[in-house]
Amino acid sequence: MSFWNAVNAIWRRELAGYFATPVAYVFIVIFLLAIGSFTFYFGQFFLTGQADLSVFFGFHPWVYLFLLPAISMRLWAEESRAGTIELLMTLPVPVMAAVLGKFIAAWLFAGTALALTFPMWVTVNFLGSPDNGVILASYLGSWLMAGAYLAIGSAVSAMTNNQVIAFVVSVVVCFIFTIAGHTMVLDFFQGWAPTLLVSTISSFSFLTHFNAIMNGVIDLRDVVYFASLIGLCLFINAVVIDLKRAD
Repeated sequence: MSFWNAVNAIWRRELAGYFATPVAYVFIVIFLLAIGSFTFYFGQFFLTGQADLSVFFGFHPWVYLFLLPAISMRLWAEESRAGTIELLMTLPVPVMAAVLGKFIAAWLFAGTALALTFPMWVTVNFLGSPDNGVILASYLGSWLMAGAYLAIGSAVSAMTNNQVIAFVVSVVVCFIFTIAGHTMVLDFFQGWAPTLLVSTISSFSFLTHFNAIMNGVIDLRDVVYFASLIGLCLFINAVVIDLKRAD
């Protein structure tokens, strides 16, 4: 089986597996309820008086922070716990193909949940005349960011056979990446650290890159950042699985 045929077969099987159980539907409902509640109650969407979705997208990193590790924690930890990882690795499938296939399935599932928020887009167009180009860019940026959260969670999941540990560690690592550019973090370094170091720490923040995309400008640097982080985490994921297979 060729590499891409293997990837295609795995992501299709994994994605179908999500919807074969109630877990997928529960996750989607919780995601939609959470993002809706944050937008309308905490973000006071109707009181802002602006025909845009900046409030809506502003809550995405914080919802992703807890819900996406709940998806990624089972990608490899459950395989290790059940012992099915050994069976998977005996198949004529490259390790990277298995890693990529599982990740694509999780990313497409997250994309499905994100796409189901389209009534928000319809609503804001009904209420005013928003810049739909900015909204589309924000949706793409949100999906890219979701991929980064999932890639981190997948790499962490590969390192343990306990889903709870995978979830907790993933949340902590994702939280660090999320707030790296926040003033709370940068103020700690600005008093003594070189400007270059402070700038570098800020550049690792999901918020920094996502907020830039939310302004309607899809900068290549922001896309490269998320793509590079996803690629690095998937590479680490594959290395860990390969080491486990060698044992």
